[in-house]
Amino acid sequence: MDHGRYAALFLSESREHIGACNQHLGLLERDPGSQEAVHALFRAMHTIKGMAAMMGYAHVTELAHRSENLLDLVRAGTVTADVALIRLLTEAVDELDRGIEEAATGHDQALDFSYVLERLDTLVGPESTGASPQAPGPASAPEPAPRRPRGDRSRPVRVTVRPGVMMPGARAALALNQASGLGEVTDVTPGAQEFQQEGFDGAFSFWIETDRADEVLEEAIRSVGDIDSVTIGDAARSQGPAAGGDAVQRAHNTIRVDLRRLDALMSHVGELVVARNRLVELAAGYAGTELEEVSGRINRLVNEVQAEVIATRMTPVWQVFDRFPRAVRDLARELGKQVSLTIEGGDIEVDRSLLDEIGDPILHLLRNAVDHGIEPGADRLQAGKPEEGRLVIRCSRERDSIVVIVEDDGRGIDRDVVLAKARETGVVDDEVEELTDALLLQVLGRSGFSTATKVTSVSGRGVGIDVVLTKIRALGGSAEIQSQVGRGTTFILRLPLTLVIFRALLARVCDERYVVPMAFVAETVEYNKATRAEVHGRDSLVLRDEVLATTDLRDIVGLDGADRSMRRPCVILEVGNRRSALLVDALIGQQEVVVEQFDPPSGMPRWVSGATILADGTPALILDAAALV
Repeated sequence: MDHGRYAALFLSESREHIGACNQHLGLLERDPGSQEAVHALFRAMHTIKGMAAMMGYAHVTELAHRSENLLDLVRAGTVTADVALIRLLTEAVDELDRGIEEAATGHDQALDFSYVLERLDTLVGPESTGASPQAPGPASAPEPAPRRPRGDRSRPVRVTVRPGVMMPGARAALALNQASGLGEVTDVTPGAQEFQQEGFDGAFSFWIETDRADEVLEEAIRSVGDIDSVTIGDAARSQGPAAGGDAVQRAHNTIRVDLRRLDALMSHVGELVVARNRLVELAAGYAGTELEEVSGRINRLVNEVQAEVIATRMTPVWQVFDRFPRAVRDLARELGKQVSLTIEGGDIEVDRSLLDEIGDPILHLLRNAVDHGIEPGADRLQAGKPEEGRLVIRCSRERDSIVVIVEDDGRGIDRDVVLAKARETGVVDDEVEELTDALLLQVLGRSGFSTATKVTSVSGRGVGIDVVLTKIRALGGSAEIQSQVGRGTTFILRLPLTLVIFRALLARVCDERYVVPMAFVAETVEYNKATRAEVHGRDSLVLRDEVLATTDLRDIVGLDGADRSMRRPCVILEVGNRRSALLVDALIGQQEVVVEQFDPPSGMPRWVSGATILADGTPALILDAAALV
């Protein structure tokens, strides 16, 4: 087996199993009697052991094997899953996480897990430790014996590796190794040399001559992990040999692609979209010509390519969110609190580049919730709440955006305390008597603002909410807050599904054009004398018995234009439950726009979320709908 070829795949899949271990350790900590969590941990540890052995990572294999032995005793009821055992398993998973990274970069021999191994052996006992599996190293599957007449002890065997698993050829080679240790293997179909070809689908068959029982043979083959089926004897004979060459020619349903290649592809698609927009604009002046026909065809093809590339980059949020339960659990233990974290909607998919960016802001919110929001157990019991605090992350789709809600059932935010501190520090004027949700978020998001009385390793330095708001706004998203004293706090984050290309509405004021993301456009209407109203001295729009505050884009950008009493287009912006009307001079139409990377100058207005290049090559600013509502 080509060691370098599979190291990256080993690292990628092992990280997923480490994430599963952390998740189920959290479940086991909350419910030490959960057999489901124990079995899941055992399976994950067993798979890591098999993959590490297959790659020849002896130290990682040894640690996973000893951890698996301990979990086996817990499954059997011989050892109780108490606090000490769970902490030891947590430490073992941490060491495995570190060891996997080191081993994949060629430093397995330098790893030293002796401290953890000794503690594992203390719980397991020498009689239960067992011999660790011998790492076969990066070698190919054994060459089978040449075909010869079969004796009475010969049996056909058919093996199928679990569909969709990475490195099916390596797992097949390891399974064949296991079988070879029990007898003489012949007639492997397809040949062992074909296991490493790109199209191998994991199905193979062979004959084995052995005195061992079928159950022993099947157990040995399944011990490598990720084996879907093992058929021995007459049943295997009736199925016939594996497909051989035909199987090798079938492509995998899924492949893994380096994210850098997808980033480069997305960048090229963005440039293609800009060129497509220019071509469509030029072709509009040649109606009925061949140029218009070709332009239309290219437009359709670019749309299809763009949709496929965006779909390829989409990744379920659980791949990043799965690390949060462990972080919450560790922080809660440090603060002497009991906190559970539930993640809902983990299958919602977003652009991978966005997913990498939103992890830290959400982690900030979780840390703030554990430190500031969730009360100590005694205080919660006195308030009539469960001793264990509850954190929830909910993900959902809303039009062309993703909504992430971070909610806790803690003490909530005391607005009077925040208002007093804000007045003291000059964040708000003394005339302000009440903090609305919008003003509360603005105050909490002020850099350096904190109500903590002392600085700890977790909080008190005024860093947290401002980091969240800055990051979310830089990603083209928005944030809202809802809080009630004694009931808890909820943060609502709205983000685009992708950071590179989105559909937008182009609007004009005077001679300048601006871009409004369609994800926040509810509808467009006409603003005139019949729909105009004045509420508390401010112009408003009456739309189907709903009164909406009106903002003139001219005032925002500081431009003078024509008579303001004339009929003008109006864009109804909708961000969550908030709606407002944005007056413009003209609506140009919808267009796919590409977000251009640039360093914003100092003093960039809050209503600007980015910039793009229009079809004619001129730049245009992208409006931040959340700042305008």
